[in-house]
Amino acid sequence: MPELVPTFAAIDCGTNAIRLLIAAVDRNTVTDHLREMRTVRLGEGVDATGEFRDTALERTFAACREYAELLMQYEIKELRFIATSASRDVSNRDAFTAGVKEILGVEPEVIGGDQEAELSYRGALSGLDVWGSVLVSDIGGGSTEFVMTRPDHSLVSESVNIGCVRMTERHLDSDPPTGQEIEAATRDIRNHIELMGRTFPIQAETTFIGLAGSVTTVAAMALGLHEYDADLIHGSALSLEEVDAVTDELLNMTRVQRAKLGFMHPGRVDVIGGGALVLRESMRTLGFTRVLVSEQDLLDGVVLSLGNA
Repeated sequence: MPELVPTFAAIDCGTNAIRLLIAAVDRNTVTDHLREMRTVRLGEGVDATGEFRDTALERTFAACREYAELLMQYEIKELRFIATSASRDVSNRDAFTAGVKEILGVEPEVIGGDQEAELSYRGALSGLDVWGSVLVSDIGGGSTEFVMTRPDHSLVSESVNIGCVRMTERHLDSDPPTGQEIEAATRDIRNHIELMGRTFPIQAETTFIGLAGSVTTVAAMALGLHEYDADLIHGSALSLEEVDAVTDELLNMTRVQRAKLGFMHPGRVDVIGGGALVLRESMRTLGFTRVLVSEQDLLDGVVLSLGNA
């Protein structure tokens, strides 16, 4: 009788969204049972206040209750709850930790940017046929993680505070953003990436891989999709010119116009301009003319870490 492939679960709670993956793991292969995302905006206002708002915590706990019900429908060998950028430096982290533990029975692991980058790298490469030098960029709500291989095959990584929510809250106030606001956000992003890029062994043949919702949404628009299709988006390649055009188009739209796009997740409507800018300026500053898009990311890396422990 064949051995059953074990099922694992991972929850990633970031600045903008909380996501769930329930999947079977067989060595380096992840087979989805369920992927869910809820936009809870846990990091709303954190950049300015340094603490979670009560309303943001309750939105997050409501999503955790939904996930708890979904998890009960599967035989889960192990669940790992990862908390990223927004949870690292807040003054009221204990309230968040206690609420999650009460609902889900596990304590959130507030991981550092280096660990987040490594998990994202592992998840991304599990779903793509890529060889040689690779730089992975995971654009989140509060931060963006960059990770790549050195010539000796070790990893170098850095977490940079230029996520889509943070850039929107810090710079893009108008609807649509003004030219001055866009220039300020661009300078902010570029300054961070220039500092980061000095430590990375980028070569002419390095493949640039982009992860997470900002990148996949830009890809959906560049591909001319009328509705979101993960199978078409995964593994697609966008030129810098395509990213340029989509970024300009998104930034020139109002929130109402963006909300009418069939592929646009409601939780990304007001922050996608900031995310697209992070992608574009990453490519420009680091000298990439092409980005390879992956639908597999941090969550896949987490379940792989559980399945291969």
